[in-house]
Amino acid sequence: MSRTVMIVVSDNQETVENAKKYWEQHDVTVQAYSSAQWREGLDNAFFRQQLSAGVPALISGNSPVTTDSGNHSNNLIQFPTPTATSTNVQKMEEMEAHAIENAIAQYKGNLTEAAKALGIGRATLYRKVKQYHIDPSAARKKKTVVAA
Repeated sequence: MSRTVMIVVSDNQETVENAKKYWEQHDVTVQAYSSAQWREGLDNAFFRQQLSAGVPALISGNSPVTTDSGNHSNNLIQFPTPTATSTNVQKMEEMEAHAIENAIAQYKGNLTEAAKALGIGRATLYRKVKQYHIDPSAARKKKTVVAA
């Protein structure tokens, strides 16, 4: 029996968690990516190959998918595109801090796993957490609140 997989691309952690909670009740696997992870992944041939397995097409745009009745609109994935408001250039430090925060949140405060996911050493992650004043205990607290 095949299982449905939903791919969510969002920088809003609350939206991702709500989607996961809702769709897990309906036997749907949710794969979540930040917009930065999504863009980096699309540059990776293996990621693209795994992503497109069983998915006939990707489309680009921000509006809902509308197709003729003969097309397979349920197999089309909306691809995020830059908007006019996203033309501001971010500093590398901001992007790095954001990526670290996302990884720590994704691994619920487990810095060792977050470092592996980021492709950096644990000591490097600890140094950058201190440098960017990131509080990994906040992600751990969210984990215990959800479990309670």
